[in-house]
Amino acid sequence: MPTVPTRLTSVVAATSVLLLLAACSGGGSDDSSDSSGDPGHTGREGDGWTVLHYSMGDTNLEPFMVGDVNELGEVGSNDNLHIREFMDRSAEYGEDPLLDQGDWVGGRTLDLGEPGTSEVVEDFGDIDSADPAVLAQFIADGIEANRAGHYALIISDHGASWPGIGPDEGTADYNVLDLAEITEAISTGLEEVGVDKLDLLGFDACLMANYEVASAVAPYADRLVASQELEPGHGWDYTTLQLLADDPDATADELGEALIDGFEGQAVEWGTEDSITLSMVDLTKMDDVDEAVEAFADTMSSESGDVAAAVGQSEATTLGFGKSPDETQDKHLRDLGLLAAAIGDAAPEVADQAEAVVSALDEAVLDSVDGAATAGATGLSIYIPPVPDLADPAYVDVSSSGDWADFLDAYYGAGEAIPADEQAQFTEVNAGPEVVFEDDGSVTLNNTFDPAGLDNITEATISYAFVNDDGSITYFGEEIADFEVGDDGVPTASGNYDLTAMEISDGEDFATAYVELDLSEDLSTAFFDVPMTYYASTDPETPQDALLSLVLDIEAGQFESETIYIYNEESGGYGELAPDPEGIIVPDVLTITADGEQVWEPTTDVGLYSDIPSLTYDFVPVESGTTLQVDLSIYDFGGNVSTVGSYVEVP
Repeated sequence: MPTVPTRLTSVVAATSVLLLLAACSGGGSDDSSDSSGDPGHTGREGDGWTVLHYSMGDTNLEPFMVGDVNELGEVGSNDNLHIREFMDRSAEYGEDPLLDQGDWVGGRTLDLGEPGTSEVVEDFGDIDSADPAVLAQFIADGIEANRAGHYALIISDHGASWPGIGPDEGTADYNVLDLAEITEAISTGLEEVGVDKLDLLGFDACLMANYEVASAVAPYADRLVASQELEPGHGWDYTTLQLLADDPDATADELGEALIDGFEGQAVEWGTEDSITLSMVDLTKMDDVDEAVEAFADTMSSESGDVAAAVGQSEATTLGFGKSPDETQDKHLRDLGLLAAAIGDAAPEVADQAEAVVSALDEAVLDSVDGAATAGATGLSIYIPPVPDLADPAYVDVSSSGDWADFLDAYYGAGEAIPADEQAQFTEVNAGPEVVFEDDGSVTLNNTFDPAGLDNITEATISYAFVNDDGSITYFGEEIADFEVGDDGVPTASGNYDLTAMEISDGEDFATAYVELDLSEDLSTAFFDVPMTYYASTDPETPQDALLSLVLDIEAGQFESETIYIYNEESGGYGELAPDPEGIIVPDVLTITADGEQVWEPTTDVGLYSDIPSLTYDFVPVESGTTLQVDLSIYDFGGNVSTVGSYVEVP
């Protein structure tokens, strides 16, 4: 199947929660009214649409953005639709021709004409596309030159949710267009030309369907179209804008629905449909969502001591986006609707407020699509790092974070206040876990833990590592374990490991990979996140952090999709890796050195060619006689962890 880059920048909900929210994932409210035709809107002239497409292409996504603009060019402009494009190009990322402009370096604004044609409005040369003044002027000039009955702005690049969009790699400091700058640019651009609101704002980028983003941009558009999850590099199918070229009276809702349908169709074509999300949010209803989230956050803050355990357990099991085994690169985003429902189900003190969040979100999300790995997504994510050490200090400066940031402070305070005798603690630490070799060739670890901490436990895991000659150990996987109270009233954690390791091969060499495993609710699909390092063939001396996401059909024993994302440390975001068959990827594994330092490091000195279609993945039995360290861990909502481990010799 074809493989593409994506657009991201920086474990599974309970069945009852998924059933409760099933109605939320497919389109929300039956109210399909479209406020973009409100006669109170200012700056409209006549009918038809002006679509402003802003491509911050000075990144590895440039080849895919060029493809997007060529799709726009298939539609072109006519009396009903005018398309204006801003594209910033780099000398580093290919020479793909864009419409009739060929290749160039730097920023250009183009007016698209008849299909396949374009005219240069302005050639800026070297320009910082992450400068809000550049975006503001693009908006103002585009509207002033092409007054219409409806306006849409779509911004395309790597996305990071509330940290923003970018970076522009052509600037010395890898500048990012943060959320405050996005709202500033849109507000300034619209004000200059007397337009109160856009009809539709779109982010063709990773992770931007986020509560904090939607709340911040709500004053400036009627509709928001964006993705909760990492977005495949192919992005949206812009040939769907033919709707506007054919019908000048098309509404923002109709445009949003067409974009979602087109994105889903293109994802099926590219084989990326298992992990997609895209939603359309009615921003005119964000006041209701804000009010519900504020009340929910305030009540949880005041009741933090009573509800914190429910919050921690819900955070650990709710559908997440932008996840990584390396917690410093995880985006710590959870589905807002599923999270609220799970907390409300577990904590009666906030059940009414949680239900209000679910209801308000359901009304606001008008249409959406999800995949096997994102099933049940309700349209918007929210930021909730599990412990304060993983929280980004910049979050408190986000205009829309207010009450939720206060709640996070109260939640972390409750975690720090857990009494020592109520923290996660195994009762047989010195003796180690009970180790049982099963008939199917796997190994099971069991251990009891202190019942005083039972209500505070959020999750349990089993992890496994090679034991090295220098005294270090190298972890190559982690899975969810179970914890429960047995018939004898004793709480026990139990984890099973099948004594295999994932190997990735390019047909010439192979490397062991670190695997973090999640399972779908029906246990039919497995999802793997594999940390990697990437070396471009054009710059082999500069390593880049990457993440491989795999979807496995368990019954068929077949990997259904594979996507590699690049992580950008400056912006804190991910973006799908553009294919470079001559580049090198190396899986990373977590090594604990003899003196206790944790280091993510390459599993091999050889590396594999990043010719994605040639890569194969297999779970191979660990060689007989190998000594492994297998650990069973329990965690509480305060970040306290208790671990018991055992050396295991593979039979």
